[in-house]
Amino acid sequence: MVIKQISVFVENVPGKIVEVSQILGENNIDMSALSLADSSDFGILRLIVNDPEKAYQVLREHAFVVKQSEVIAAVIDDRPGGLTAVLKILAQENVSVEYMYAFVGNRQDGHAVVVLRTNNQAVAQKALDTHHISTLAPQDIYRL
Repeated sequence: MVIKQISVFVENVPGKIVEVSQILGENNIDMSALSLADSSDFGILRLIVNDPEKAYQVLREHAFVVKQSEVIAAVIDDRPGGLTAVLKILAQENVSVEYMYAFVGNRQDGHAVVVLRTNNQAVAQKALDTHHISTLAPQDIYRL
């Protein structure tokens, strides 16, 4: 299933991430997962939120550079080698992972969620489906 992710380009100065978080909170937008990659001048804050369309609009209204992209949220076994199994499936299909980040929801169920951006989302999704790797639907991940 395709999940919409918000990427926000933030200047690498104190308070910019606070500003993003505050804007989202004031607009009742809940973050389920995030990843921050930075350089010396700016960072890319990648977010999975409960309302990606609204998040995109309100952040743009506050002069942030925002991009939407499609990602896959794969449910993997939370054990040593769980991620490796999924990555091997993608590699066998010649799918390259551009970036990924993970989060663990309820550790008692024995699973984690890995958010993946690949060079071919359709082939990646088909490969995961063929190997019975569950992926989360938008409504499921947006409410985590």
